[in-house]
Parts: sequence; structure tokens; C-alpha cells
Amino acid sequence: MSQERTSRFDWIIILLFLALVTIGWLNIYSASYVDNVETFFDLNNIYTKQLLWIVLSFVLIIFILALDVKFYERFGSIIYIVSLVSLLGLFILGKNINGATSWYAFGPVSIQPSEFAKAATALAVAKYVSDIQANISFFKDQLRAFLIIALPALFIVPQPDPGSALIYAAFVFPLYREGMHYIYLLLGFFAAALFTCTLAFGVYWVSGIVILTAVGFFIFNRKKRPNLLKYATIVVACVGFALSVNYIFNSVFEQRHRDRFNIVLGKDVDTKGIGYNTNQSEIAIGSGGWFGKGWTEGTQTKGNFVPEQHTDYIFSTVGEEWGFLGSILVVALFIGLIIRVLVLAERQKSQFSRVYGYSVAAILFFHFFVNIGMVSGIFPTVGIPLPFFSYGGSSLWGFTILLFIFVRLDSGNYYYT
Repeated sequence: MSQERTSRFDWIIILLFLALVTIGWLNIYSASYVDNVETFFDLNNIYTKQLLWIVLSFVLIIFILALDVKFYERFGSIIYIVSLVSLLGLFILGKNINGATSWYAFGPVSIQPSEFAKAATALAVAKYVSDIQANISFFKDQLRAFLIIALPALFIVPQPDPGSALIYAAFVFPLYREGMHYIYLLLGFFAAALFTCTLAFGVYWVSGIVILTAVGFFIFNRKKRPNLLKYATIVVACVGFALSVNYIFNSVFEQRHRDRFNIVLGKDVDTKGIGYNTNQSEIAIGSGGWFGKGWTEGTQTKGNFVPEQHTDYIFSTVGEEWGFLGSILVVALFIGLIIRVLVLAERQKSQFSRVYGYSVAAILFFHFFVNIGMVSGIFPTVGIPLPFFSYGGSSLWGFTILLFIFVRLDSGNYYYT
């Protein structure tokens, strides 16, 4: 690539990416290092394999940045269809790991296609929205966009991998930026709150509060002659949803998911069973204090008290060994990356690039927010990795592809008029 071309790449994003990947690998090294390892370059070592994936990701980055900027818009739909086929193929050719058939096995290497489907879906959504050449305010356009988003999620849920499927809710935010009514966001937040409150307090309490609230609003607005049918419809819908919560919770969720929700809601206290990971993670983070115990010096980490700490619970290593200040640094790097992507997305001359950029920011934020909340015990464990930190080649490559396609699109902003 020529010097003129590389100068158009946003080096702030690239530097933030390098910082996160480097800090992530240092914590994977600490979480997986054992004293009796004979050689650093033994591929049986988790940190060595992750380092190999990092090196290969730079080759992938060069390939992504070398492609013509129009390639991604022109072939976005085809890439999306290929990703759907790869998800469907898991039901026939997939390998079961830890109870989920989410991987293809190629000898010693396993690939998780759901990690790549996020970038493919972002391309497809951006392609669709840019093709209609208008804001997405019409219901038929919204319905088609929701279908594009829902299909990969529906293929991922039965694997079963509800955590990865949950990520697709993030696509509501780029659609909102492109003109979708804010009522969808409010409905989403309200449904989540209603679901959680019903689990915590029961159907009768929640239904009673909904009815009393509706009656209160109706009386308060009686001078404006409110529509009684509208209020009654909202009450029936809310109460009906509350009545369905127990069925969804008991029949759709798996037992491990029910247990995790119950622990977070305070219904169960299980520090030795299903809640062991979260409890030990909280202990590890809390023990780090302000400055941490030092790199590779974490007693919880070295004692393997947090199972699979190098994957979804990698942030507990940061908290223990880097302390509160180190954790704040990592959080600041993530927030800085997300804000930078949003700033660049807003300045795009192409609607395709703008929608894709907002999709990238939303996905990164969702992963970052839910993972840290999960590790801190605020949210139930749902198996969502921390971008660029959690161990795994598929995760690293998936986020790398997602981010650097946008870097390439932004560099091509010069070509749009």
C-alpha cells in the first residue's frame, strides 16, 4: 500500500486496537501461565496460541485494507448469505464443545462462524439501508431490516448460544440513527425491565403496578380526554407479557440460564455451584485494590479459582492484577475506541459507511458493557467475550474484521462526493 493511501487510515483507531490487543494478551498470558512450561513457543500454551492468532490477524488486516473500498458495499449481501449458510451448516457438520454445537473443527483448529456473522450482518444492514436511499421510517422497511438482523440470531439460539444471539439487539441503534422511531428503543428497554421485575417480584405485583400506573395516568390526563381503548390495550399487552414471563423463563431458557438469573436477582445464593465463577470473579476484582497485585502476581488468578478465566472472565484478571486504576484504563480505551468509531461514522459521506460504522460501535459497546457487567456480577453469565481480550481465534478475528472493514471504508471516504 502506498504512503498516500496509508495516511488516510485512521491511526487513532489502529493505535487503540493495538493497545487493547496487547493488554488483552498480557492478561491471557497471566491467566494461563504455569511455572513448569518448557518453552514459550509450545502451541499447547494458551497464550502462545493466542499470540499466533494475533500475528495472523495482522495478515488479515493487510488483506482487508488492500481490498477496494467498493468491494464491501458491492458484495455485502453475498457475504451475509455465506454467513447464514455457515451457521446452518453447524447443525450438520458442527462440533459440540461445552454443550454447544457452535464450531467447525479443522484438525486442531476450531472456527466459530457466529463471531464472523456479526460483521456480515452489519454489511447486510448497511447495504439494505443505503439501497432504499431514505431514512428507515416506514414500517415495511423496518420489517425487512429486522428480518436481516433476526435470521442469524434465530440460527444461533438453537446451537444453543443465546449470548451470541443477544448481541443482535445492538443493531437497533444504527437503525435508530437512520430514522427509526425511538419507540422501538423504549419498548425494548421497557420489555427488559418488565421481564426482570416479573421474575423478581412476581406476576401479580407487576400486573397490579401496571394497572395502577395506567389508571393514574388516565386520571391525570382526564382533561385532555384520553383514549380509554389505548390505555386498556397497553395494560392488556403489559399484563399479557408479564403472564408469559414464567413460561418463557421455565420452558425456553435452559436450567443454567435460569440459575444465573436467580443468582443475580438474589433468589438463590450458590457460591459453590452455578454462581461459583461470578463469586470468584468478584473476589478477584475486589482484591486488586487501587493498584493491583502486579502482573502475574494475582493469587486468585494463579490459584485458578476462576474457571476459564482467560475467556469470558478475563476482566477479573485485569481487576486483580492491575487494580482499579488499571481497570479504568482498560474501560477508557474501550470507550475511546467506541467514541472514535462514532465520530468517524458521523462524518461519512456514504450512508453505507455510516450505518456500518454505527453497527460496529453498537456491537463493541454491547460486548464491552455486558461482559464487564457479567464479570462484576451485575448481569447473569451469558457467555459474551470481551473484544480483543478474551482468548479465542474466532473472537479476535471476528472483531478485527468488524473494525478494520470500517477503517477501510473510512479511508475511502475521499472517494465519495
